[in-house]
Parts: sequence; structure tokens; C-alpha cells
Amino acid sequence: MAGATLPTALYGRYQEQLGFGPLVQTTLFASYAVGVLAALVVLGELSDRLGRRPLLLLGLAAAALSALCFLLADGLPLLFAGRLLSGLSAGVFTGTATTAVVELAPPRWSRAATSAATAVNVLGLGAGPVLSALVAEASLAPLRAPYLVHLLLLVPAALVTWWQPETAGSQRRDGGGPAPVSAWRPHLLRPTVPVEVRRAFVPAATAGFAGFAVFGLFTAVAPQLLVEQLGVGDRVVADALVGVPFLASAVAQVATGGLAAPRALVAGCAGLAAGAALLVAGLAAQALPLVVVAATLLGLGHGTAFRAGVASVRAASPEGRTGEVVSTLFVVLYVAISLPVVAVGALAVATDLPTAAEVLGVVVGLLALVALVVLRRRPLEG
Repeated sequence: MAGATLPTALYGRYQEQLGFGPLVQTTLFASYAVGVLAALVVLGELSDRLGRRPLLLLGLAAAALSALCFLLADGLPLLFAGRLLSGLSAGVFTGTATTAVVELAPPRWSRAATSAATAVNVLGLGAGPVLSALVAEASLAPLRAPYLVHLLLLVPAALVTWWQPETAGSQRRDGGGPAPVSAWRPHLLRPTVPVEVRRAFVPAATAGFAGFAVFGLFTAVAPQLLVEQLGVGDRVVADALVGVPFLASAVAQVATGGLAAPRALVAGCAGLAAGAALLVAGLAAQALPLVVVAATLLGLGHGTAFRAGVASVRAASPEGRTGEVVSTLFVVLYVAISLPVVAVGALAVATDLPTAAEVLGVVVGLLALVALVVLRRRPLEG
């Protein structure tokens, strides 16, 4: 997952080299979501049919190809190709790996496994900017070295994945083998949510949309905001601050693992709403401490709601369709991490970047409040 956000710390360098503006920057960031959505929509059900391990190996191969594109990039075409491939890999990891981790755990560890799986997703996304910033600063080839490190990290990941046991046992045929490829039919652009899952899915998806929209903002334009608007003079420090909400999210997911999903989802939505209000206030006042507090609160809210949302959707999913339903949830989340931030880039062209970011903060707060209203009217069980 760190590979998906490695370019975050490098966008400023790419801008200096290629001379593009905020709309191109946010579109380049968001283009990886196209790869994510393609993986989730087309391959979401395939892991239920063929097994988790083959899909995870496919994701690792896409990650390696993405790193190669960035290594060879001398213009926008290869940068966009690298982002699309990193999105494809992230889409596979997001849906399939999250499900596989939960399935690998003994039943008594199910709740902790869900927390661990979702925390690793977010912690990886947060680690990407920090890793690339540190490597780029210490390297004579700042636009190449982070991707070499990424390729090296993929080697042990591939070995572990190759040796792990297959976990999609409930999806196998009576004869013990996975369903044949001919039995699979992709849900092309038609993600499905069974009727019995919708009560849990709607608040989880709404809260998740709010949280991931914020994460899109932080990974796409936060370093630029921190340096140009909030007075952070050190580029490495600015890139490290991008990891604050991701770290807070991972901590929240582990810390709230023992909290029942309905209560956790309510608490997460409240945290997102409060954090969004602080973010808007901090940006308007150009107050760095307030923005850091807002980022922390947004991360805590995101992590709490994200972990609870995935858990509640998994629990409500019918047997044999868990991978498909979880992938559908992540379709919503990766639309959230892409489209709003492209809108921020477009609005920044018409106004300025701080104003555009403030508008997104208001939208995020409203979405979190909508999720709270839905949960109040139709409380979840459990």
C-alpha cells in the first residue's frame, strides 16, 4: 500500500521538472483510483472463486510494473501509467488482502484481525510519503531512488505471499479445488450490495467516503499547503506531517478493536465531523497547530469509522460473497479518495488552493453528520 502514496512527497519535484499546475497534480494523484476501481469492480468477485493468493501475486506484479514506470518516467505519460498500475495493485490488496488476513486468523481473533487488516491498509498509505521523502532527501536521484526501495520491499512481500496458505476455503467446490475461470462473471461497473447488507453498508460507506476524501486531500496537496500557506520551511517535515492522519487512523483502528462496531461507527463519525470543522478553521486562520490537531482528529475518526464499517459490512455479508461485498465498499472509498480531490484541483484554478481545501473540509463535515443521522434513525445491531 505504501507504493500507492510514494509520489506524494515528490509532486513538488515533478512540478519543478515538468511545469504542471494544481489540476494536473490532483488528476495525476487521482488517476491511480481508476486502477483501484478497475481492480475492485472487475476482480472483486474473482478472489472468491479462484482464491486469495493468485490475486495477491497479481497485485504484487502490478506494483513492480508501477515502480518501473516511475523509474523510467521522463514525462506525464509514464507517470500516469505508473499511477494506474499502482492503483491496480492497491485495489487488489485493499479488497483481497483485507479479506485474507481476517480469514487467516482463528475465529476468536476475528475482531482483532479486522483491526489489523484495515490498520495495515492505512498505515501503508501513510508510510509512503514519509519513506519517499526520506529516501529522496538522502539520494542523488530523488525521483528514482524511492522506487528502487519499493522494488526491494516487494521481494519479501512476494515470498511471504507465495508461501501463505490459501484462505478462500468456503468458496471452493465440493471436490476441494477453486471454481474454474469459466464460472466467474465480472461485475463490470455494477458493484452489488445484497439487500441484507444495505443497512450496514449505507452508514459505513457514507462515513468512509468522508474519511477517504480527507485522505485524498492530504496525500495530493497537503505538502504544498503546508509549505506555501502554513509556513513549514522543511520539505521533509511537511511530507512527514502528511503521515499524521494515517498514523492516527492506524492507532485508532487497533485501539478500538474491542469496541462494538455500532458504537465505534458513531464515535468515528463524530470525530470526522469535529476534525473537519477544525481543519476549515485552521486553514482559514493559517494556524499550523490547529491544522495538525485537526489532522490527528480526522485520522482518529477515520480509523474508528473505517474499522467499524468494514467489520459491520463483513458481518452482514452472506457466505460466499464476502470478497465481492468488501470490494464494493472499497469502490466507494476509492471514488472518495479521487473525485473530490480532482474537484479541489479544479476549484483551486478558479480560486486558490486553501479555499478549495476549505470547501472540501465543509463537505466532509456534512457527510459525517449525514452518517450520524442515518445511524441514529436506523441503529446497527451488535
